[in-house]
Amino acid sequence: MYRKTYARIDGGVLEKNVQEIVNKYHYSYYIGVVKNNAYHHGIKVVNHLIRGGVNYLAVSSLEEALDIRKFNSEIPILVLEPICYDFIDDAINGKVTLTVDNLSDLEILNKIPLSYEVPIHLKIDSGMNRLGLKSKEEVNRAVAMIKENDKLFLEGIYSHFATTGIYDTHYDFQLKTFEEIVADIDLQSIPIVHIDRSLTMVTHEKLAFVNGVRLGIVLFGFSGSRSFKKGLKNTLRNMKRTLFLKRHHVSPTILENDLQLQTAFSLYTEVISLRKVKKGEFVGYNADYKVKEDAFLATLPIGYADGVTKEFGFVSIGNKRYPIVADSMDMLMVLVDDSVKIKDKVEIFGDTISIREVANRIGTNVYHLFNQISHRVPRVHVEEDDEFEIKY
Repeated sequence: MYRKTYARIDGGVLEKNVQEIVNKYHYSYYIGVVKNNAYHHGIKVVNHLIRGGVNYLAVSSLEEALDIRKFNSEIPILVLEPICYDFIDDAINGKVTLTVDNLSDLEILNKIPLSYEVPIHLKIDSGMNRLGLKSKEEVNRAVAMIKENDKLFLEGIYSHFATTGIYDTHYDFQLKTFEEIVADIDLQSIPIVHIDRSLTMVTHEKLAFVNGVRLGIVLFGFSGSRSFKKGLKNTLRNMKRTLFLKRHHVSPTILENDLQLQTAFSLYTEVISLRKVKKGEFVGYNADYKVKEDAFLATLPIGYADGVTKEFGFVSIGNKRYPIVADSMDMLMVLVDDSVKIKDKVEIFGDTISIREVANRIGTNVYHLFNQISHRVPRVHVEEDDEFEIKY
C-alpha cells in the first residue's frame, strides 16, 4: 500500500465467531450473508467463515456470487435478488442458486431450454413488502411449475423478518402470514427452509419447521444481546415494554444471550504531519475550529472519501485518545500532545475505540459503519501470523 491507511481483517476472529454460533444455535444450514464484499471486510473472508462452520453463502447479486468464485469454487451460493435471465448461463456456470420471487419471472425461466438442473429458492413476502410471493395461490402455482420442469429444483423456501418482535407485533404477524401462505406445502419435503436472520435467531426460539438460518451481522462480531440498565428510567421502560407485550399477546422474546463474539475489522492510519498551533489560530475548511490554547496538531491521511469524518470524535495514538477537530476529503486534523511523533500508528477504531462506540457517536449502526468505509481503503487480511493486502 502507498499510504499507511488500511483496514485490518482478522480471519481467525471470524472463524471463532462462527464456531461460537454453531455451538449454541443448532441448524443444518448456516447461511453466511456476505453481500457488499462481506460487509466490506473483503470477500476473501468467505473461506474463514466456511472453516468456522458456514456451509452456504448468500449474496445480493449475480456479480457478487461470481466474485466469490474467485476464492471458492464449491460452496453453494444463493443470490437473494432476482437475476436477469439473459445471464442464466453465467449463473449455471457459476453454480449459483436463484431466488424466484414472482410468477412472471418463473414463467420466463420455465421456458428457457436449460442444459443443467438449476436450484431455486422461493421467496415469500410475509409482510416486508420488498420481494416475494404474496399468496397461497401464487406459491402453489410456483411449486407446481417447478415440479413440472425436470431442470428446475426447488431447494429452498424463505422469507425475511422486518423486525425482531422485541418491541412490536410485526414479527408475529409475519410468522403467521408465512405459515398461511405455505400451508399447502409440505415444508419437510423442502431441503432448506430459512426465515430467521441474525437478530431474530438470537431473540426467538428456533422454529420447528426451519432448518436453516441466514447469518449476517452476527458473523462480524455483534451478538444482538440486549439488557436494560438499572435506574428508574430503564425500569419504567422495561415495565412499559412488558405491559405492551402482554396486552398484544406477543410471543416470548429473548433479550440477552451469551454469545462470545469479537469484531475482526479494525481501521488504522498514521501521522504524516505535525505542527505547533497557537491559541486563537483556526484549523480546517471554513476555519471551523478555533484553537483554545497552544497545542500540537497532527494530520492523518484519511478523510471522508474513506468514510471517516470529524464526527467520529476521537482517534487513539499509543492507547491515548485525541480529539478530531477538522476533516477533509483525504485528511483529518487531530489535537495531540508532544508525545506524538510523525509515523506513529493511529487507531480509528479497534481495541481502544470500538466500532460500536463510533457508530453510536455518529448516530448510525454498525451495518452502516462497516459499509461506510470505502473500497479505496486497502484490506489487510490476517491469517495466523501472516498479514497481506488484498485488492478488490
